[in-house]
Amino acid sequence: MIAHERRERTSADALATHLPGSIVASSSGHCWKDLSVRIFRRPLEEDSVIVPAVPEPLIVWILSGSVVLEERELGGEWTANQIGAGDFFLTMSNTPYELRWRAMSDEPFEPMHVYLSLPLYERAVKDVWGEAGTTRPLREVSGHSDPVLSMFLGQLREELVTSHPPSALFVQGIAQSLAVYLARNYTDTSARPLRHLHRAGLSAFTLRKITDIMERQLEKGIELERLARAAGMSPFHFSRQFKKATGFSPSQYFIRMRMAKARLLLRETNRSVIEVGLAVGYGSPSHFAQVFRREVGVSPTDYRR
Repeated sequence: MIAHERRERTSADALATHLPGSIVASSSGHCWKDLSVRIFRRPLEEDSVIVPAVPEPLIVWILSGSVVLEERELGGEWTANQIGAGDFFLTMSNTPYELRWRAMSDEPFEPMHVYLSLPLYERAVKDVWGEAGTTRPLREVSGHSDPVLSMFLGQLREELVTSHPPSALFVQGIAQSLAVYLARNYTDTSARPLRHLHRAGLSAFTLRKITDIMERQLEKGIELERLARAAGMSPFHFSRQFKKATGFSPSQYFIRMRMAKARLLLRETNRSVIEVGLAVGYGSPSHFAQVFRREVGVSPTDYRR
């Protein structure tokens, strides 16, 4: 069984490090200040992943692939959904949960994650419900389809993938429309409104900026001072704020990113174990195997079988 370190909470933008796979496309720049959009390629099969609670609204929209995805509260009963392109998940969870999935075809499994900032969602709640300073929790949705939601998400995908540069006016218009649509149609009316959700650590925009730098440096390594400069902080303050936002120190987070990339390469390419180690920054095969076993729970060779 693969070993997973449990984290109770994380930010929506930091959720990427908890799930296996690679980033296919990622939003960046001032156009995307109120939301973040990322397209991932996930492995076709995953035995068990612990997903921390995410206080920010997160939509996962399936772009391609057909999988049976199972989810449960920790220690609870599994609930299965067969999902395909156009289906979506919506979460604003207060508790961690567990996922596993298996593909029903050889088609790549590619979900798109859309993270809405809490200030944007709170403005939408105020506009729809007239409640300043409060946040209405969203209902948890698993494997449903919604043509209107798909229209908004499809427009964001097109702007991310095909428009260079993207239009800030267009992106912000879609983000606001999406937030209002969620506030109108997916708020949990049975739940008590929450006042001023706790925000800790780096902002989503800064965190995404830092993790993008890390993603580009998987093969070469990172320097704490460079990350701190990018965040506009001292190394000491940056390290503390980064851990508040993600639950990990910068070096721990970076190792998890490397291992996630290594798992993808081992599962979905024919590269040798040595080549995979080199691709994620380990010049010594024995060191790579040691770190992989410590983080994943099995050797790279056993993981590939």
